[in-house]
Amino acid sequence: MPATTAETLSLVTRNVSVAPLVLLSVADHYGRSAKGTKKRVVGVLLGQNDGKNARVSNSFAVPFEEDEKDPSVWFLDHNYVESMNDMFKKVNAREKLIGWYHSGPKLRASDLEINELFKRYCPNPLLVIVDVQPKEVGVPTDAYFAVEEIKDDGTTTSKTFVHTPSIIEAEEAEEIGVEHLLRDIRDVAVGTLSTRITSQLQSLQGLHLRLRDIGQYLQKVLDGDLPVNHAILGNLQDVFNLLPNLSTPKPNAQTPALPNGEKSQMQVQADELARAMSVKTNDQLMSIYVSSLIRAITAFHDLIENKIQNRQHAEEKDAAAGGEKNGVDKKEDGEKKVDGEKGINGEVSSDGKTAEGKGKDKGNDSEGGKKG
Repeated sequence: MPATTAETLSLVTRNVSVAPLVLLSVADHYGRSAKGTKKRVVGVLLGQNDGKNARVSNSFAVPFEEDEKDPSVWFLDHNYVESMNDMFKKVNAREKLIGWYHSGPKLRASDLEINELFKRYCPNPLLVIVDVQPKEVGVPTDAYFAVEEIKDDGTTTSKTFVHTPSIIEAEEAEEIGVEHLLRDIRDVAVGTLSTRITSQLQSLQGLHLRLRDIGQYLQKVLDGDLPVNHAILGNLQDVFNLLPNLSTPKPNAQTPALPNGEKSQMQVQADELARAMSVKTNDQLMSIYVSSLIRAITAFHDLIENKIQNRQHAEEKDAAAGGEKNGVDKKEDGEKKVDGEKGINGEVSSDGKTAEGKGKDKGNDSEGGKKG
């Protein structure tokens, strides 16, 4: 049944989020099967699709072969898909088959036929093209839904893919796992400020690429190479309406002056935006200044603590050295005292003679007296 304009818009505005686990699985599938070749890999996407949001939380690879010369010749093992789907239902019944993926990097001629095969498992399958070798900064996924559009004359219908925006969204457990995987790759020497600046630079580069694509599309529409699509132009107009007016318009000769020197609504909005930007910038500079003061005070505190600890260590070292010296002096005094006690007991006399020698001298004196 051909899709109406409302159905097409609902598909375009549908939110598609892809888990990092799916990207890792697709990259691993490509690295094992088709790395270094021009082949692509195909697999099945599992998750939830409630009609407004499509959450791709898991995937598995599928045997796939195609002829490089003839894109209409291809083989996909649907029996393998059914068997794997039944086993995944036993593990987690919430994860249902919602679509399929391939490594692209662009759409192929046989994608519509493969998408028709997956319609036997889900009514409106989601196609996600994962760029396993991205050359530009940005989200490496492109999501599509297949629709049948009615031509302007209402004669025949044609099947085509409608692009819908996709994001990479991780749950808390997945974020922890991804951080562990990137922990070895992340440079510890790089600070947080440089990391934030790098991420902002990558975001600005991605925005620049999107704006360039929009400019190229509008130029092709002006040149007549592409037909006018009012849905796309309406979305672009909504985007332009949401952009703030950063510059205050200067009055000119064609702009009528308001009475009593009053400002127009556009000028008031521009002034309010400029004031809000100034307040935001001042708040950020104030937070940077306060954080710098706190960092300096903390550094001084650490310096003082370090000096106090060094002084305490020096005092303890001097006290230990003084205790050893006093011990040596006490030991020497004890030895002298023992030597003095030996002299008093008769073992050693003051003149250095022993008690035995004195006894012999006394004996000799007595014998001499008797002889005389």
